[in-house]
Amino acid sequence: MRNLSLKLDEKIFEETEEITSKMHLARNRYINEAVEMYNNFNKRRLLKKQLLKESKIVMQDSLDILKEFEMLMDEN
Repeated sequence: MRNLSLKLDEKIFEETEEITSKMHLARNRYINEAVEMYNNFNKRRLLKKQLLKESKIVMQDSLDILKEFEMLMDEN
């Protein structure tokens, strides 16, 4: 594990203290889980962005191939 110095806004700190107290959970564990969830959320967001970008690239190729198939079907 790495040590980290963290500055939280007062309101966020107070909410964290209240929640961890009610959950009987160490503040460190709570923050680790929160950061892990946020990392997973952002990984999915980045993946979605990448997939949309790649889908747009492939879309034009797919349309071109579809047109070629339609032309072949029309010839028969």
